[in-house]
Amino acid sequence: MNSIANNGSGSGCNVLVPDNERKPLQEIERSIITKYRKAIWSKFIKAVKDFKLVEAGDRIAVAISGGKDSILMAKLLQELKRHGQVPFELEFVVMDPGYHENIRQLALDNLRHMNIPVHIFESKIFDIVDRIAKDYPCYMCAKMRRGALYNKAQELGCNKLALGHHFNDVIETTMLNILYTGSFKTMLPKLHSANFEGLELIRPMYYIEEQDIERFTRSSGILPLNCACMVAAGKTGNKRYEIKDMIAAIKEKVPEADWNILKSAQNVNLEAILGWRKDGKKFSYLDFYDGE
Repeated sequence: MNSIANNGSGSGCNVLVPDNERKPLQEIERSIITKYRKAIWSKFIKAVKDFKLVEAGDRIAVAISGGKDSILMAKLLQELKRHGQVPFELEFVVMDPGYHENIRQLALDNLRHMNIPVHIFESKIFDIVDRIAKDYPCYMCAKMRRGALYNKAQELGCNKLALGHHFNDVIETTMLNILYTGSFKTMLPKLHSANFEGLELIRPMYYIEEQDIERFTRSSGILPLNCACMVAAGKTGNKRYEIKDMIAAIKEKVPEADWNILKSAQNVNLEAILGWRKDGKKFSYLDFYDGE
């Protein structure tokens, strides 16, 4: 039976407990193309093609936290490099923000079993965030992690940085913006870095649902980390969990609600909205309204 266990970091974060012992690597890799072809592989390929995420000559830094999402993303990109028609290079990067020693070792053991060669570097971000953002550490932590990963990608001569955000992250971010910031904006599948010239951020898992990532992880026998955070234990709850529960409740009545949220971000009718922002400027529909 599937179950959840604490990761041992003292943070209260949880990890997926696998159904069985860790499967042999060849069996895990084969399952991506066979057992999970429709749910994972096809959606990965669709995102890569739809948004031109991987192109000839790319050198992609793959950010790996040790969690379920980034481990799967690394294997997907490895398989694409192995079987795809477009030549590109991969650099796998693990940033240690201050993990407990046991958590760090678990991450490295998983990556070794999955045949993912990594560059690991330390950042001490947990210590810094604990000092400067005690009550609401998650936003600051994510921002600092992103900056550290961009720096490492640039150091390795990469032109792209791949992050493991999945479909549910995209939908939850969209709803967070609507409900808590009063703005309609979503998580983009790729974007240029504002502070690191020549670097693009890409999200190859854009169409892959979290439940399928969990199924793959459990059936593979992998014991991934979650956030493994040493800072956020006992701090203010994350609004993202509230949004996740809300979307699940809506889906009980409207099963396609989450996919319709994504579609709404692809079908914005500029003739039927009150206002928008572009290039730092704010526009109102009245600016273009013909009163006659």
